[in-house]
Amino acid sequence: METTTAVQGIQLTPSAVTKVKDILAKQPETFQGLRIAVVGGGCSGFQYHMGFEKASGLNDQVLNFDGLNVIVDNNSLQYLKGCEVDYVEGLHGTGFKFNNPNAVSTCGCGESFKA
Repeated sequence: METTTAVQGIQLTPSAVTKVKDILAKQPETFQGLRIAVVGGGCSGFQYHMGFEKASGLNDQVLNFDGLNVIVDNNSLQYLKGCEVDYVEGLHGTGFKFNNPNAVSTCGCGESFKA
């Protein structure tokens, strides 16, 4: 069983950190880190967004997971406290999975949630 690293109540599993670092290393540009955000939309009201960011802003928290910078805006942080981000590979799909205790319900695709 893998252990997780918790910062500001957000957890990234070692497999998630490793996968992001691998993808980041292959980018032709230089980025400060990975942005994780909660945005309006999806079939349940909110959805997760992940992407690489060149610089953090004034309303951002920069969290460090084993040398990986993760940028989260203060508004998204309230929906992500206690959330675990994992990277899974399996028969049912491969990708990043959010295990969020703040989600009251999720849609069938697992990409959006209601808080």
